[in-house]
Amino acid sequence: MQQQQNNQQPVGQQNVMLQPPNVITTKDHSYLEDMLNWNLNVIKKANAYAMQCQDPQIKNELFQVCTMHQNHYDRLLNHFQQV
Repeated sequence: MQQQQNNQQPVGQQNVMLQPPNVITTKDHSYLEDMLNWNLNVIKKANAYAMQCQDPQIKNELFQVCTMHQNHYDRLLNHFQQV
């Protein structure tokens, strides 16, 4: 039996990227755009539901959802602005 050469990487570790590339592909751009739209949609819906809600605890939770998704939206937008 022959031994395998030591310069081979283990299976499943062949395409590991240590840092993301400095370019955004068209597919990446489309996916990031979709994520921005999804977050914006949740922000609008959660805010609308919170404004109609009578229960203060539920209203507070919905505003927290708005804040969380607004933070996600801002972080994604920041990535676009850096490129």
